[in-house]
Amino acid sequence: MKTALITGGSGGIGSAIVKRFAEAGYAVAFTYHTAKDAAESLARSIDNVPVLLLQANLTREEEVLSLAERFYANFSHIDVLVNCAGVASEGLFQDVTDAEYARVTDANLKSTFLVTRAFLPGMIAEQKGAIVNVSSMWGVTGASMEVLYSATKAGVIGMTKALAKEVGASNVRVNAVAPGMIDTKMNDGYTAEEKSAFLEGVALGRIGKAEEVASAVLFLAEAEYVTGQTLAVDGGVCI
Repeated sequence: MKTALITGGSGGIGSAIVKRFAEAGYAVAFTYHTAKDAAESLARSIDNVPVLLLQANLTREEEVLSLAERFYANFSHIDVLVNCAGVASEGLFQDVTDAEYARVTDANLKSTFLVTRAFLPGMIAEQKGAIVNVSSMWGVTGASMEVLYSATKAGVIGMTKALAKEVGASNVRVNAVAPGMIDTKMNDGYTAEEKSAFLEGVALGRIGKAEEVASAVLFLAEAEYVTGQTLAVDGGVCI
């Protein structure tokens, strides 16, 4: 049975990815940091495949290494790694504090680096595997008042492209998705007026669904001749 590890699995997009891979027949492991109730509820909802719930702070190397040990204690190999864990950040660039810089950079970029570094050797040893990183449309275009967030998500895209070139000879593929405005709690802070104004620039004229992002992630995980790509799942913003 194929296996998948999804970080940030208790979140809106993350939980949809977990469910989508379970529906596709993958044994799934997913991580959470503090949202224990949501994570346990998600795990209970999956009964057709093996599921493993893993708590960890992905910005700490020792916890990531422990995470890898727990994963391999339950699953013999890894086929797919989805780096979905992350945080949002808004505000004027000149108001970003050192603490906020560290928080967002660690959550969005360092965690992706640490988790990938922990699981990549297993893929290289098996000479197969797929990594899908969750970036953002703002990592592609940049966003006013979200400079720090945009920078970290652009970093995820840069890591994706570079690593794809490095590990392609080992038959390991690395891709990314760049979601637009998706109907999750992360976007609950926007008013109806703000959402309406944003949708004027969306070709499909609507907010996306987490399930639609999940389907794109599964596609990239299984598209055997696709690597180093960033797939925009944004309804037509980045066109």
